[in-house]
Amino acid sequence: MLKRGEVKILVVEDDKFLREILVGKLEKEGYTVFEASNWNVAQKHIQGDRPHVILLDIVLPGIDGFEVLSTLKRNRETSAIPIIIISNLGSREDVDRALRLGAKSFMIKAHHTPQEIVDAVKKTLEEYYLRR
Repeated sequence: MLKRGEVKILVVEDDKFLREILVGKLEKEGYTVFEASNWNVAQKHIQGDRPHVILLDIVLPGIDGFEVLSTLKRNRETSAIPIIIISNLGSREDVDRALRLGAKSFMIKAHHTPQEIVDAVKKTLEEYYLRR
């Protein structure tokens, strides 16, 4: 069973302000948090740090989060990592596409506080790692 200090979370978000808020809140919960503003940095953390949960924005520089999600879910080494989409895209099409590609959940940033996103991470950790 994982202890909080052992839990690694990757926040992939190009909005520096929101990324810093999420990182700060997650660190206060006792998690080890890595951050990336783009796919290149995210890849390095995924390969080197092996996060237990990924918070992923859809709109990223140079690549969209749907492509990132699809890539991670097709890769045997990363397919089991739960991914929570955090985005301001919120059409039914976008939500359905993300869930179809394997996202654990889809949170529209404008509809959720940073604390609600942190709570979703906690719930995901419980579902994936504590009840197995």
